[in-house]
Amino acid sequence: MKWINVALATGLLALAGGSAAADTSDKRIALSNNYAGNSWRQAMLRSWENVTGQAVTDGVVAAADAFTTAENQVTEQAAQIQNLILEGYDAIVLNAASPEGLNGAVKEACDAGITVVSFDGVVTEPCAWRIAVDFKQMGKDEVLYLAEKLPDGGNLLEIRGLAGVFVDDEISAGIHEGVAENPQFTIVGSVHGDWAQDVAQKAVAGILPSLPEIVGVVTQGGDGYGAAQAIKAAGRDMPVIVMGNRHDELTWWKEQKDANGYETMSVSIAPGVSTLAFWVARMILDGEEVPKDLTVPFLRIDQGNLEENLANTEAGGVANTLYSAEDAARVVAEAKGM
Repeated sequence: MKWINVALATGLLALAGGSAAADTSDKRIALSNNYAGNSWRQAMLRSWENVTGQAVTDGVVAAADAFTTAENQVTEQAAQIQNLILEGYDAIVLNAASPEGLNGAVKEACDAGITVVSFDGVVTEPCAWRIAVDFKQMGKDEVLYLAEKLPDGGNLLEIRGLAGVFVDDEISAGIHEGVAENPQFTIVGSVHGDWAQDVAQKAVAGILPSLPEIVGVVTQGGDGYGAAQAIKAAGRDMPVIVMGNRHDELTWWKEQKDANGYETMSVSIAPGVSTLAFWVARMILDGEEVPKDLTVPFLRIDQGNLEENLANTEAGGVANTLYSAEDAARVVAEAKGM
């Protein structure tokens, strides 16, 4: 069956931009990002800059400019997309403020012949491509971990992300599905932490006085360290807080592990998914047939590989994976069942 492997390798080479690929050196790709107010988004933008900057230097594309709105506002991002249409970009890579709210602007871009690839915060407009992890399963896995660690169950606090964003809705849905399947747990409070340590700390501090004892905190990323600080300040016993791969969260976890054997897990989408979206957009501009929906695995850290992941995570950053053209080709090939 060696011929199958050779054929697959040849196909991946072509998908990744090998010698058979058409020239995209004159194509311009823009990143439209709805929010940059936390460490994950900053890491996502740095990932984009590092990978696409090299691609521009190498002549793979002519430009790969990033644009971020001041706030997570649908109207502002829609106007941004309309500006990118007028500026003549060939593709727009999009982290969206709303799964439905930007569909009109996305359709305008498609009608203008522009390729739109959404990632992380994806859109539902059929003309666009979508790249996401299974956020719902990610949320459910948090509860499954707690069910294994805390078989007697108890009360949980839920910290959500940015209200109205696809990611927030999906992770929360997975958490609630997990609780429904594990009725020994009860969610006794819910706050929005906006995926930011300072916002989460303030929100948790505000709700704690009204809560009974909690055994676990289910989160979305960027909020675990803030929750720990609020709980410590309130003088409460420290529950099992699911972390989100941020450096401050992993550092705190390591300190607690060394001090008293504290155990938890950490999970998030890698910020470098923006670089996967870039290469997918480039493949589409290159004329490749790419399925509309692509799924990538989430990045999970457990007790046994905490130190390794912490060592590879920059201060102020997030555990990350950068994607290459070859990685994108593999994701596409898997989606095609190759």
